[in-house]
Amino acid sequence: MESDQEDEVPNVNFIPSLLFVKRGVSKANPDKVTLSPEELARIINETREDLEEEDSDINTSDDEENEESHEAMQQRAARLATKNVASTNNETDEYNLAAYEQESGSTSGLHLSTVAIVDPAENIQDEDDSDAEDEIIKPSDNLILVGHVQNDSASMEVYIHNEEEGSLYVHHDFLLPSPPLCIEWLSFDPGSDQAGNMCAIGCMDPVITLWDLDIQDSLEPVCKLGTKGNRKKNIPKLGHTDAVLDISWNRHLQHILASGSVDQTVILWDLEEGTPHTTIRDFEEKVQTLVFHPKRAEALLAGSCDGKVKVFDCRSTNDTESSFKTWELGGEVERVCWDPFNDHCFAASTNDGRMHYVDSRQDGHTLWTKQVHEKEITGLVLSASVKGMLSTASGDGSLKVWDIDADDARLVYKKNPKIGVIQCLDECPDNPFTLAMGGDLKSKNFSVVNLLDNDVVSNVFKARYVKTGASNSNVEPLHEAMEDASIDDAADEGT
Repeated sequence: MESDQEDEVPNVNFIPSLLFVKRGVSKANPDKVTLSPEELARIINETREDLEEEDSDINTSDDEENEESHEAMQQRAARLATKNVASTNNETDEYNLAAYEQESGSTSGLHLSTVAIVDPAENIQDEDDSDAEDEIIKPSDNLILVGHVQNDSASMEVYIHNEEEGSLYVHHDFLLPSPPLCIEWLSFDPGSDQAGNMCAIGCMDPVITLWDLDIQDSLEPVCKLGTKGNRKKNIPKLGHTDAVLDISWNRHLQHILASGSVDQTVILWDLEEGTPHTTIRDFEEKVQTLVFHPKRAEALLAGSCDGKVKVFDCRSTNDTESSFKTWELGGEVERVCWDPFNDHCFAASTNDGRMHYVDSRQDGHTLWTKQVHEKEITGLVLSASVKGMLSTASGDGSLKVWDIDADDARLVYKKNPKIGVIQCLDECPDNPFTLAMGGDLKSKNFSVVNLLDNDVVSNVFKARYVKTGASNSNVEPLHEAMEDASIDDAADEGT
């Protein structure tokens, strides 16, 4: 990957979003989708139709951008064809790429039942031993899902990170329609009664895409939440109308996904139906961050750019009426997170570099507020297994680790990872002292650090580490379904 960038330095190269995936949930050998030339042609034609429909709604000055997007999709398809499609006897068009220009009668999405899934053993039998080993995802591997924007291309790169071996490399990636602003992992697989290994991605595009991480080299997501509409096909708009800024999966009601958008709404999606269950409109500015409570299925925390943080009780929230509490924080709310060691408290960060700690039982009152960075706080992680350890990252380029309680935050560690303006931050679910960050420095925009390399961090926090095992992430759902317009009162019991 680095060698590809040596010849020409990209004008745009940054990481807007990333997310760790816990160990042991991925297939050792992800399936590889082999598409026929006809299927590739259908995807290209449908992409062209989407671009033409968008072009009819906007100025013709965007023709060049649409053409570049179309060309990028064709190049991607050609690369996949080279890897996956068997060669033909036609020497002048070895992979039948001319078929991309033919009209396709199919208008349906990609169905895996119509596409060959190659046996993983066959995919690697001709490769050398080192390459074959890199293809295998070990039980000791973490995936890191990294949203990457480079010039006109947007993708999600699936990194393999193995602390024992000290390895970090891209295993495979997915081409995305626009810059990925947020990523969420979920084990709920729509249409299946088995647990999955999925991720939802919110982009500048208003449609949320769901991808199966156990299938690589996919040109299309497993499913989409929402649609921009299509006048020619008489398809109405559904879901968000602007960029999706954050996503949160409900680990207790596993078919529920929440999304916040520039369109000033939060949507609770029913993943089983692929449709909005509830749309919350109680915002006066774009909704930049949200997260479900780790133990109470009904509690949703959301922050918006009007400086307000709200906690919604989803049991009594529907399309016309909401039940919530509000706190005014002053600056635009950048990130929010619940305190895993205090069920009633949460932290929130703002664009003025301030961090706020709030008891949700106290209306309108914060326990404390502290100036912790010079610029906006874009990363905020309260550890789920180390009590009081809070990590922050900022547009000022620094990473800081704090020891917090109900009274104050005390700085323990500060580092400049030298990746430019830090855009995102996440903690490894299997080792809370391992953090990943994304930035906007063209020459280096991704970094993984081990906090235990610092003696002060080790002395303060190592003794507090409580191994939670798989129980935190494999919580049994409290209910089988969401009934009507509310979440059952039994959700109060948590886990």
